[in-house]
Amino acid sequence: AASPRSSCPPSPLWALPEELLLLICSYLDAQALGRLAQVCRRLRFLSSRDLLWRRIARGCLNSGFTQLGTDLLAGIPVKERVKVSQNWRRGRCRRETLLKWKCLLPWMELDGEYLYLSQAENIHTYRLRPDRTGLQRHPQAIFSGHQKDVCRFVLVNSHIVSGGGDGNIVLHKIHGSYSVKFSAHEQEVSCVDFQGGFIVSGSRDRTAKVWSLSAGRVGQCLHTVQTEDRVWSIAISPLLSSFVTGTACCGHPAPLRIWDLESGQLLTCLGTDFHCGAGVLDVFYETPSLLLSCGHDTYIRYWDIRTSTRKCVREWEEPHDSALYCLQSDNNHMMASGSAYYGVVRLWDKRQTRCLQSFYLSSPTSSPVYCLRFSTTHLYVALASALHVLDFTAP
Repeated sequence: AASPRSSCPPSPLWALPEELLLLICSYLDAQALGRLAQVCRRLRFLSSRDLLWRRIARGCLNSGFTQLGTDLLAGIPVKERVKVSQNWRRGRCRRETLLKWKCLLPWMELDGEYLYLSQAENIHTYRLRPDRTGLQRHPQAIFSGHQKDVCRFVLVNSHIVSGGGDGNIVLHKIHGSYSVKFSAHEQEVSCVDFQGGFIVSGSRDRTAKVWSLSAGRVGQCLHTVQTEDRVWSIAISPLLSSFVTGTACCGHPAPLRIWDLESGQLLTCLGTDFHCGAGVLDVFYETPSLLLSCGHDTYIRYWDIRTSTRKCVREWEEPHDSALYCLQSDNNHMMASGSAYYGVVRLWDKRQTRCLQSFYLSSPTSSPVYCLRFSTTHLYVALASALHVLDFTAP
């Protein structure tokens, strides 16, 4: 008799057309699909189809699907992403130290197989090894132009825009020698963003500025916004109609404000219950109407400007009353935050009130998590002394 693993038993069920079998299997959960794959070769093939796992993956953490169901990682089997997602939820990972340094305010961006990392006044480009847990020893490219440390930079459409402690903004084209440098602020440029032909920048000099990148007007200041406070974070709306600033909350009671991109006029303030000194250190848009913020008051806040600008729709408190330096989300259910002490990284599920997992990466010495970035398989964390990676593909 044939083994049940090699051939299906005679039954009207297995004789059904594939479309009907897929419809029946679409009601199964991940565990049931896994068991079904053990029945026979045909069902193992059938139960691995992306069509069946897509519904499950949309409810998982960091599986490559947005809130609207858009698949950001088409070509990678969805079933495998669901498996790795369980490691994120349970905190199963392997930790490695990629680089060691003594660097103030390191910042980084991920772009496929490359990691861009600021070190002092330069930005280094490292190629990731195929397993994504290591870097090539020497950087493939170095982007320079600042006289003092790079504070923040963004990577958009094969361009790097950076702000430095020298008050300058530098624009580099990644594949080529083109670069532009212009004086932007009287003090350090603490944050920048770049979209759709516009650069917005914020500074310790208590101003935010809008710059043009259109032909013939590159580096021309379109608007100067007086924020009455040091600007720590800034982000352009995906609709290219406005931008948000996160300030120190010392001179002005509203640290989160949205400004019109074309006129520079104030549109609205977010929130009414911030305490003095509750500065916003990181802010970004998930969608044109949804944005996340975090900072000195130890909270992650989720804002929906369609419903209310006076109160966030959800908030999560850092358990150890520590300032939150940085934040990233998967544009769906998962968030990762970096704390001010002992290199603490926390994973969050937006559907829950408490954090899922915590990782201490600089104990016994203390260092803030200045920046973190993650893919569906790896989490990269930049501290004052080292760059760490957490590999969630490990069993």
